[in-house]
Amino acid sequence: MRTLHISLLFLLVITTGCNTVSADSLKIALLSDIHFLSPKLYDSGEAFTTYEQVSGRQFDDQEMVLEHVWSILRRERPDLLLISGDLTHHGERQSHLDLVTDLLSLEKEGVRVLVVPGNHDINIPNAVAYRGDKKLPVESVTKDEFVALYESFGYGEALYRDEASLSYVASLDDQHWLLCFDSNRYEEHVNGSITAGRIKEQTREWAISVLQEADDKGITVLGMMHHGLVEHMPYQSDFFPAYLVAEWAHHAAWLAEAGMPLIFTGHFHSNDVTRFDAPSGKSIYDLETASLAQYPYAWRMMTLKEGSLTVESRFVKQLDGKINLEEEAHKRLEMVTRRVAEHRLSEMGVPIPEELMPLLTDLIVKLNMLHVKGDEKADPEMLFALRLFASYMGNEFETLDFSFDFPPDDNNLVIRWGKGNVEE
Repeated sequence: MRTLHISLLFLLVITTGCNTVSADSLKIALLSDIHFLSPKLYDSGEAFTTYEQVSGRQFDDQEMVLEHVWSILRRERPDLLLISGDLTHHGERQSHLDLVTDLLSLEKEGVRVLVVPGNHDINIPNAVAYRGDKKLPVESVTKDEFVALYESFGYGEALYRDEASLSYVASLDDQHWLLCFDSNRYEEHVNGSITAGRIKEQTREWAISVLQEADDKGITVLGMMHHGLVEHMPYQSDFFPAYLVAEWAHHAAWLAEAGMPLIFTGHFHSNDVTRFDAPSGKSIYDLETASLAQYPYAWRMMTLKEGSLTVESRFVKQLDGKINLEEEAHKRLEMVTRRVAEHRLSEMGVPIPEELMPLLTDLIVKLNMLHVKGDEKADPEMLFALRLFASYMGNEFETLDFSFDFPPDDNNLVIRWGKGNVEE
């Protein structure tokens, strides 16, 4: 069965109103992987059209989706908006400037904003604008410029700043702090952004001191980081290590031991929640949110109370004048997934029977499309394909033995801590 899991997973992730909250709670919105590209940086020319076709993204749709979410936030007025990295498409200065304008507008409406950078936000050497049939280089931002731009969204109000990175701590209320980790490697960027991430040793030591102080004061510290802290599927660390912070199990263990009950992440473009249990029995949840730049256009609305977080996933399915948004976005991502799956299958060098190839390709595509939205469950056709593939691989396939999604639920749940760490 392990051989079946490994073979499939190697192929799977190939694309990647009035605030009514009571005084003892916080209403929190959560976005990730906006990948905002300023409309000032592209036109309808050949270069941009080709890029949309290859990437499977439709940037006019992205802009409308983002504006739709901004309008909801202005109406519902959560206490706090969190964005867990990849704020911009490829770190373009103009994209940062335009996004900051939007975020400042939200803060004027009473929505506090806290951000953390992603691997696409700082020191991107291949940032471009699309003009006619050409891609033209444009300015990115440095580490210091990022801090200056986002001073109003965490850095200017930080309780503590890490000297070794852009990590910081912000107070949420008198019971909670948010520890924002900078897990990116932008100092090493030469030709493009580096997908992989890490937590520097100096940052870890700084974070431990913060967590100790919080514990002494009876304050619960939540986390936020672009890269995943915990595996969200079997063997993710084997085949997709760049989507997890380096030495992830080590970091998950000491954060759990230090009393951090959960961390907000992104990067993998999937809606997924996973619990990691440290050797001592203490637990930490990795609450990963999908990209707002592509299907399923997901984001979260949450309520934080002492000892619990209620999570509601929201999906932008249609817009005024765009009633087929979800269907069209699904088709685009499915098309890209299928194209890459076929390419990967041909590169594997494994003699798969020709009659099995379409079935296996369909299986990979379906698994990926389910994973990005979360709470994935295999349908009868997928189970049939799994049995055939298992038989070809020399394995006996048992339906009950097939594990793809780690518990708990991914989209609507309550996470509790303090006494047993039990989710609903």
